[in-house]
Amino acid sequence: MKEETKKRQLFLYKAFATGLFILMLLIFVSMLLLQKHHSSHWIGYIRAFSEAAMVGALADWFAVTALFNYPLGIKIPHTNLIENSKNRIGDNLGQFVVENFLSPENIKPYIKKIKISSFVGDWLSKEKNQTVLVEQVSEILLNIIKNLEDKSVVNFISAKAKEMSEDFKINLLIGNGLEYLLEKNEHQKLIDYLSKQIKEYILVNKDLVKERVKKESFSLIPKFVDDKIAAKITSGLASYFEEVEQDENHELRKEITSKLLDFSKDLQVNSRWNEEFKTLKSSFLNEEKLNKYSEDIWFSIKKSLTNELTSDESTLKNYLIKNINTFSENLLNDEAFQTKINSWVQFTSYKYILKNSHQFGELISSTVGNWQGRELSEKLELEVGKDLQFIRVNGTLVGGLVGLIIYTIANFLA
Repeated sequence: MKEETKKRQLFLYKAFATGLFILMLLIFVSMLLLQKHHSSHWIGYIRAFSEAAMVGALADWFAVTALFNYPLGIKIPHTNLIENSKNRIGDNLGQFVVENFLSPENIKPYIKKIKISSFVGDWLSKEKNQTVLVEQVSEILLNIIKNLEDKSVVNFISAKAKEMSEDFKINLLIGNGLEYLLEKNEHQKLIDYLSKQIKEYILVNKDLVKERVKKESFSLIPKFVDDKIAAKITSGLASYFEEVEQDENHELRKEITSKLLDFSKDLQVNSRWNEEFKTLKSSFLNEEKLNKYSEDIWFSIKKSLTNELTSDESTLKNYLIKNINTFSENLLNDEAFQTKINSWVQFTSYKYILKNSHQFGELISSTVGNWQGRELSEKLELEVGKDLQFIRVNGTLVGGLVGLIIYTIANFLA
């Protein structure tokens, strides 16, 4: 309800209560004048009623007015109570709310009724809501990206990269990685591949072997002998590497594995490798290059994210909608998941409210305390003042009836 409407209603109720008092005043005066010329008993009864009604009206007018103002502007003690006691009212109101509304026994039944999973699941299942949610998230992320200062982000990435690179020991990474591959026997695939490639290379390049044998042979040895030796060499080497390729327990495999394992250990423990990789790292990851890499990384990420967030059919948005659908289906159909979510929300809400209940009281107290006394008094009068005018009306009527009863008893006993 608008403030102007409340003010108009308060004025009308006040006018009604005041008008009733004026009516009693007019009746009283009329009965006084009438009594001078007539001696009828009924005049005394009406006069007694109107006289007592005026007293009741004035008494209740004083009581109601004293809550919000000084009666007739006179600063009588214990009047204008709201304005003069606003700090105490705020403290008491805050304490009242905490003790009567935020106590464990009061909030627990309401907390148990919270079934947020079904509500959220139903809301997220609607395509319109999914679109709104994705658009809002995209807009928030876009604003964050646009408001980020490029130089600050680049410096941050560069600083973190430098920090990581200083503690990053490449020799340990390579050594541990190589050792892991050896333990998993993954290097055997490489040996298979190399053995096959070497065998095929030898067979394809028979003429190269012949020429090499001829070149290294004596001039007195016939050509067919050289060719025979070359063929034997070619066949022997090809057969050897075919054996390596097919035999998983071949001695060459064991030898290669042993050498690689020794090399991985040496990488990890020999300080020479650490220094060499440090030198290599410093040449590739100096400050200038780190800044350039960081700049390229940031602008690439920024461009990709901007395109994804502005496009209606982007992969990112489709991914978000897909996961929202999955999440909403779980919320609606998976009872175990529903129970888990509801229990978590209930427990968190219960714990948070109890932990911060005093802050709710302090918020009410400080809010009321920060209001201007006149402002608080006017706010409360607008809210409850029109109902309090009925106290004046009832005081007028009840006072009149009491006065009438007293007058009647007095006449009966006289």
